[in-house]
Amino acid sequence: MDIRYIEQSKIFVIETQNTSYCIGALYDEGFLTHLYYGDKLEISDASYLLKLVDQYGTPSSVMRDRSSFLDRFPFEYSTNNVGDYRKSSIEITDVNGHSSVSFSYESHNIYKGKKKLEGLPATFGSEADSMTLDITAIDKATGLKAVLSYSVFEGIDAITRSIRFVNTSDAPIMLDKAMSMTMDMDNEGYELLTLHGSWARERTMDFREIGYGDTSIESFRGESSHQFQPFMALVENGDSEETGKVYGFSFIYSGNFEAGVCRSQFDSLRLYMGICQKNFRWKLGAGEEFQAPEVAMVYSAEGLGRMRRTFHDLYRNHLIRSKYKDKERPILINNWEATYFDFDNEKLLAIAKEAKKSGIEMLVMDDGWFGERNDDNSSLGDWYVNEKKLKGGLKKLVDDVNAIGLKFGIWMEPEMISPVSKLYDEHPDWAIKTADREPCRSRNQYVLDITRKEVSDYVYSRIKDILSSANIEYLKWDMNRQLCDLGSLGLSADSQGELSHRYVLAVYDLMERLVTDFPDLLLENCSGGGARFDAGMLYYSPQIWCSDDTDAIERLKIQEGTSLIFPLSTMGAHVSDCPNHTVGRTTPFKTRGDVALAGTFGYELDITKIPQEDRDDIPRQVAEYHKYNELVRTGDYYRYASYQRNHEFDAYGVISKDKKKALITYVQVMAKPNTTNRILKVKGLDDKKIYRIEGTDVEALGATIRKVGLVMPSLNGDFRSELIYLVAKD
Repeated sequence: MDIRYIEQSKIFVIETQNTSYCIGALYDEGFLTHLYYGDKLEISDASYLLKLVDQYGTPSSVMRDRSSFLDRFPFEYSTNNVGDYRKSSIEITDVNGHSSVSFSYESHNIYKGKKKLEGLPATFGSEADSMTLDITAIDKATGLKAVLSYSVFEGIDAITRSIRFVNTSDAPIMLDKAMSMTMDMDNEGYELLTLHGSWARERTMDFREIGYGDTSIESFRGESSHQFQPFMALVENGDSEETGKVYGFSFIYSGNFEAGVCRSQFDSLRLYMGICQKNFRWKLGAGEEFQAPEVAMVYSAEGLGRMRRTFHDLYRNHLIRSKYKDKERPILINNWEATYFDFDNEKLLAIAKEAKKSGIEMLVMDDGWFGERNDDNSSLGDWYVNEKKLKGGLKKLVDDVNAIGLKFGIWMEPEMISPVSKLYDEHPDWAIKTADREPCRSRNQYVLDITRKEVSDYVYSRIKDILSSANIEYLKWDMNRQLCDLGSLGLSADSQGELSHRYVLAVYDLMERLVTDFPDLLLENCSGGGARFDAGMLYYSPQIWCSDDTDAIERLKIQEGTSLIFPLSTMGAHVSDCPNHTVGRTTPFKTRGDVALAGTFGYELDITKIPQEDRDDIPRQVAEYHKYNELVRTGDYYRYASYQRNHEFDAYGVISKDKKKALITYVQVMAKPNTTNRILKVKGLDDKKIYRIEGTDVEALGATIRKVGLVMPSLNGDFRSELIYLVAKD
């Protein structure tokens, strides 16, 4: 890694191990220019890069038709209303009601390490393993400054990027749009890859042609959303895992966002990513600052596989902070699909006793333990134990579970309030809503306005009191509806556009307080399943519930899309009951276990009622988890086949960093008659090492397995799976 400034050429060179990113501060006006991002360059003389932009002329030489220059020039952070008619990076309203803005280079600073982003999750690094470039630019007409920050990390081909605005004028400036990044580049026939979905079918891969104009995704639901992941990639070679150029962008933010690519009339591309412009307007007073969230950028010359492994390493080493990041997580059993709201001490303890016999390590009590919560129509906000259900209180239950030999975890939905609740009776004004309009309900609940300090403090006091009342070692933090009816009594009329972003900042503040006060707590985020499975949440919790759809076959698609960005250690994945509660499918118990191993692993069922054959198989699954988890948690992920695309079978592997071990998961989704066995060519092994397939006498060189392949076992029936474990010989 290295960052340097070439004074003679006025070019910044940002280098990772295998990539280069180049920015110019050009011409008398100091235009910040995007020059290059891709395979590492040997730049002893950067003048060649300047020839690429000199084709547009210079601003002084084209003053007669300056807009033609501006409308083609490759900006590093694009202007607004000054002659560039492509997608802008920023829009403002100044004290005169004008919207024009254009930044010019002012100064820069290169230093070791990486600074925190105030109030926001972001990647981190030490002076030993990271470097940062801050470029300060100014719009001289308005006095608005922009500090563009870029960081690199030792041994990781990723660059993170963010921007901070400073109002140096004497008058307020309204930020109407503030992208975290834009990047201009040539079009080389890329497709746009995004991840779409809905509840119970999150993060489905979608490849699209980039047509003229804007091709984009967005969420203005108050969360990153089930519908779109805050991620996009430009892909050169279709959906190839190991060949072709890929540019990947992941937004480290949990709220409204937009991302996309614009193709101009000249066939150039402008990529952008940031807070969604819809429902956003930020009043930036004189002397005030606004920090935009961070974008993580990855360039891969070796397809999607290299991109995903780079994101995994970046987020494992420089985003997740929890003590559990490098630890085996306890195997838990959650009572939600076992009991829903119908439980008491006796039922929970029965589950705990049976779970203990099978080697399960934690009982998690889900929704229904508080207020008058016997269904989902009441009591959110009333975070007091319902002693009609839990006789003797929460501490007694926890003590009883601990006495059995299990840890204890609990579910909460702190951001919500039910219209039927004591809290709403006392504080109806605490719900987000607009005056004189009946707010829209979802799951028969409203959202608390945690942007107000008194509301946020109340919410945190209830979380803290509950967690302090007993030996609770795990918290599942849920959020089961999206934001609308945006209005806050805590904001002035000209600041209402700040509510959506302030809401996310308030969530981050609550979680920061939580992990500070309870550093040993295992926090798992959730939002109706995977609606807030994003990089921002990983800064606070090392794992996130991947989807409410626990069907093993559906999970193949969901977990494939998720793994494009996020390590397997972050994916909440459980073995659930059959017929599956979401899709009604019945799959073998073994397959359910094999698929859940590619995640945190746990159970979502009534262990006292499942077939004895399945119950008897749990100790085997538990043993496999303990055997393979370190490899799954820390290894490099390779994908060999995609059921999402071939509609027949799925195959992926995790290979240890030292190449000594590999675990391959093969799932035959649909059986075929009268066919030969499948051959799987396994990439990622050490070509020169000899590997043995555990449980057999088969041995082969890594190069042979890559070139010739492994014969997959013949499996009789649909929805069958097999684990293949390869160990290198000494």
